[in-house]
This record gives sequence, structure tokens and C-alpha cells, in this order.
Amino acid sequence: MTAKHPNPERLILFSDAVFAIIITLLVLELRPPHSASWQALVGLWPSALSYAVSYLFLAIVWTNHHHVLRFAPAASPRLIWGNFAHLFSVSLMPFATAWIADSRLGAVPVAFYATVFVLVNATYMILCAEAVERQDTTTIPLHVRRTMRLRSFLTLALFALAGCVALFQPIVGLVMICACLLLYLRPDTFKLNFAKRRPTPTA
Repeated sequence: MTAKHPNPERLILFSDAVFAIIITLLVLELRPPHSASWQALVGLWPSALSYAVSYLFLAIVWTNHHHVLRFAPAASPRLIWGNFAHLFSVSLMPFATAWIADSRLGAVPVAFYATVFVLVNATYMILCAEAVERQDTTTIPLHVRRTMRLRSFLTLALFALAGCVALFQPIVGLVMICACLLLYLRPDTFKLNFAKRRPTPTA
């Protein structure tokens, strides 16, 4: 008699709690200006920019994380440890954001910021391998898997390139990071493609 892996629901609830804590830590890094003037507020633009990008990043990561884990039939050991690695990578975001703000978009902090994105993307690929790649083709068609795999490898390379560019042009590196994030705004590739492949009913 073999033991079955537990339901992934507890894993999902734990992950949601961790995401909520990370967002809270991100907000706590915001500091008001020391003087009561609009000029002082405008001077905090590096903090505002890094916070906005990081918040968008966390929203996109949570959306894709939620989408992928819906396909996991059980919380296997590989899925559990892959999820912990993913959450560890995401937990670096408040630190990286604060470093960018304090250095006013310094080259090394932005490069480190891109490195965090590389780690998050790489661990996300582990989740996809466990939750998506192990499904049969009737549940998730092959062309959808290829699309997800291509997007993951493409953004992984672009995040790494953004880190290298940031060492010389931090603003350009940050723009490249934002451009990569746009590719993950719609995680429901499967639902859209599946709807297109579904035969239309006849009268």
C-alpha cells in the first residue's frame, strides 16, 4: 500500500500568507520625507519607482503562482521544496527594493534586483515542471506547454541580460525588467488556447 501525497490546498494557503507578509514588509520600507514640501516628496522618486515596480512584480508573481498551482493534483515533495525555493526568492524583494531606493538606482543594486528576478523565474519553472508538465495532454495541450516553456526561458535570459546592462545603465536595466514583467500579465494562456480549440456547437 503506497501513501498518497497530501492535497496542495495547505501549500497554497501557506504561500498566500507568505505573499501577504512580503507585501507588508515592502510597504514598511517606504519612508516619508523629512520636510513638509512638494520638493521633498518629489525627491523620493527612486523609492516610489522601486516600490511601484516591486508591487507590480509581486502581483504578477502571485497571479502566476495561483494559476500554476491549480493544476497540481497533489503536494509532492518536489512541489513543496520547489515552492519553498520560489518563496525564498520572492522574499528577497523588500531587501532589493530598499537597496535600490537608498542608493537612488545605483548600478549594483539594480543588477542585484534583476538577479532576484532571475531566481524567481527559475524557481517558477520548477513549479511549472511539477504542476504542468506532469499533466496529460488532454488536460494541458502540448502547444500550451511549449508556449509556457518558451516564455519562461525567454524572460529568464532577458532578466539576466537586464542585470548585465544595469551595471552600466541602471535605468535601462530597470526598463528591461519592467518589459519582461509584461509577458506574465496574462497567466491564463491555457484557458485562452483551450477555448480556441474547443469545437463550436452545431444547431
